[in-house]
Amino acid sequence: MKRILAISAIVWAASPIMADDKEDMFNPVTTGVTSLSIAPDARGGGMGDAGAATEADVNSQYWNPAKYPFCVGRAGVAVSYTPWLRKLVNDINLANVAGFYRIGDYSALSASLRYFSLGEVDLEWDSNGGASDGMTINPYEFAIDAAYSRMLSEIFSMGVGLRFIYSDIQYDYTAESSPGKAFAADIALYYNNYFMAGNRECGFGFGLNINNIGSKISYGGDDNADFIPTNLRLGVNVLIPFNEYNRLSFTVDANKLLVPTYPKQADGEQSTDYTDRVQREYYDISPIAGIFKSFSDAPGGFKEEMQEIQVSGGLEYNYNDRFFLRAGYHHEAASKGNRKYVTAGAGFHMSVFALDASYVFSTSQSNPLDQTMRFTLGFDLDGMRDLFGKKRRR
Repeated sequence: MKRILAISAIVWAASPIMADDKEDMFNPVTTGVTSLSIAPDARGGGMGDAGAATEADVNSQYWNPAKYPFCVGRAGVAVSYTPWLRKLVNDINLANVAGFYRIGDYSALSASLRYFSLGEVDLEWDSNGGASDGMTINPYEFAIDAAYSRMLSEIFSMGVGLRFIYSDIQYDYTAESSPGKAFAADIALYYNNYFMAGNRECGFGFGLNINNIGSKISYGGDDNADFIPTNLRLGVNVLIPFNEYNRLSFTVDANKLLVPTYPKQADGEQSTDYTDRVQREYYDISPIAGIFKSFSDAPGGFKEEMQEIQVSGGLEYNYNDRFFLRAGYHHEAASKGNRKYVTAGAGFHMSVFALDASYVFSTSQSNPLDQTMRFTLGFDLDGMRDLFGKKRRR
């Protein structure tokens, strides 16, 4: 089966060129549909790609859907746009729409739709290795999901979600190949409480989200299917108010892909033996078994397992819930992708709409993620109803 084999490298732009003496150390965790792991909104993107435990907002569907019952508004919708890898190409982008509706005071329904386009790809060969006569394709991936969340107490909530995933990235349109499809589920927890520190009422949040628990994805043409990016996200958030109008929050997320590490060929291992071992230890593993296997299968042992954990940290300054400044940092081990970058962002919120933007400054040499921007436009449906209601009454 032929596919666009560079998809993972294009989506993640994982690493600058590695020195020859480090090639054996480079062993990232690979999955299909890697676009699902791209943060879609500017708020989380401005805080180093962190958001599991931050205060609830309309874009919580990606970070932690259990946060929605804590939203102040009754309903909201947001549209986000990310031009992706602009240092490499100018037609890859991610678009995302998210929304929620609170049911009563204790539960909420939410949904999102994301579309990742790899632009136009000009083929220089056909399925038989010959010229393609200038054939152009438009590979893309999209996912649609819905979630239900409920407060179990005034400080704790849970959420569950379901997702349909569609990936059309192959270039060999033969009878044996087809777009990939998969189904997945999310399980999320959120804790949000307040405590007194001197004469200030500070906030503390904790979030857990295990997302994309589901089937493998196959593009046909062989019996091997790829793991989707099942991910464990843990986060904490601390909110410190300075006075009635000024607040500062600090957040940290830790992420680990719950996917087996692709086996590496051992010194002296025959190619046929290695192929059999890859089939046995990777492709024949079920998604659920792969989740448990992912904690103990790194070739480098415990040290390499710890390197598979990505850490994101950020802070957000809030003035009167109207003006926001954000900054953050994301760290990934060099052997697992080497995505290290600083982020900055700002937001301006009114009673009806909110506009947020973020920017990435790469700290790794020649990293295509440098200068990535995100934009999010959100709408408070309660505010719109009040605004239009007042106009009608006039």
